[in-house]
Amino acid sequence: MSALVQRSEAIDVLRGMTLALMIVVNMSISEDKSYGPLLHAVWHGLTLTDLVFPTFLFVVGTAMSFTLEKYQNLGHAALVQKVFWRTALIFLCGYLLYWFPFVEFDKAGQLALLPLAKTRILGVLQRIALAYGLAALLLHYGKQRGAIVFSVVTLLGYWWIMAVAGDYTLGGNAAVKLDLYLLGEAHLYRGEGVPFDPEGLLGTLPSVVNVLAGYFAGRLLRDRGPGFESIAKLMLWGAVLIALALCWSAVFPLNKKLWTSSYVLCGIGVDLCLLALLVYVIDVLALRRWTYFFEVFGKNTLFIYLLAEILMSTLWLGHVGKLALFDWLYLNAFQWWAGDKNGSLLFALVFMLGCWQIGYVMDKKQIYIKL
Repeated sequence: MSALVQRSEAIDVLRGMTLALMIVVNMSISEDKSYGPLLHAVWHGLTLTDLVFPTFLFVVGTAMSFTLEKYQNLGHAALVQKVFWRTALIFLCGYLLYWFPFVEFDKAGQLALLPLAKTRILGVLQRIALAYGLAALLLHYGKQRGAIVFSVVTLLGYWWIMAVAGDYTLGGNAAVKLDLYLLGEAHLYRGEGVPFDPEGLLGTLPSVVNVLAGYFAGRLLRDRGPGFESIAKLMLWGAVLIALALCWSAVFPLNKKLWTSSYVLCGIGVDLCLLALLVYVIDVLALRRWTYFFEVFGKNTLFIYLLAEILMSTLWLGHVGKLALFDWLYLNAFQWWAGDKNGSLLFALVFMLGCWQIGYVMDKKQIYIKL
């Protein structure tokens, strides 16, 4: 057995790659002005973009494999308190992000607070927070066996609930019914044209499995080291889970917005294979000249994500004439000479590189913001 590994560069790079791609895909302008892989599947199906969020959850789990044991040594009460506060802070960051910019002009032209009654409650960071919190408590109290039992029961149980309590359509699925009942229309995402939250309550349960899978992958690298044995196991499990996912999708389709069980297995399978490839390139072949770019993102992940989202929202809120600043920049700096799709991609890449530059300065000054 290899000596215990305290940190994995491959995991840091995977985290950074995920954030870089997440920023790029979040900058996508529209279906007709962005390349297909940078858009979510309309409903059933899978694109490159659909793999970003589950990978983010996966790397949350891999990071947990290096930190949870340290928290466990503090005792039950201290661990629960730390997990609770971290979950609450990340959830609050996500909620405030959707409430931003907090004020609007009322009918009289006066600034007034945006009503909390219409603020979206759930979202990307909120799901990360809840999935992290549940996974951490499961691993602490149920250990690895409890986490495996939870994963199997949850994926099968979610399939059963979705099958008997609705259908797999946008308006008739069990997940949206639960969110409408518990949260109400005003607090749900409306990007699909109707009240429906792709990060809803019911779908958060199977997303915990993505975090747990990341934890087990991280433990393998931590306990066995980044050698051929670990690479082979990661690749084998990745291939098995992808095959199972494709078989399951015949009756429970791959669907990111419903976070179906087949989608969970497929995302985990892809992540395991990608992590194995990174371990091989970085640790076995020792090809590391390219890794620093992604490590910058990986060292201040949450801060850079929040920064990117706030900057992006600001671009949509600001105006030049009748155009949103976002559209004005796209049209005048990129689209006129690069075309619709190339211009959209270049705009996203430049924006992402701008966020990276901020992360680079922070890294050089050794400023790391973590919750």
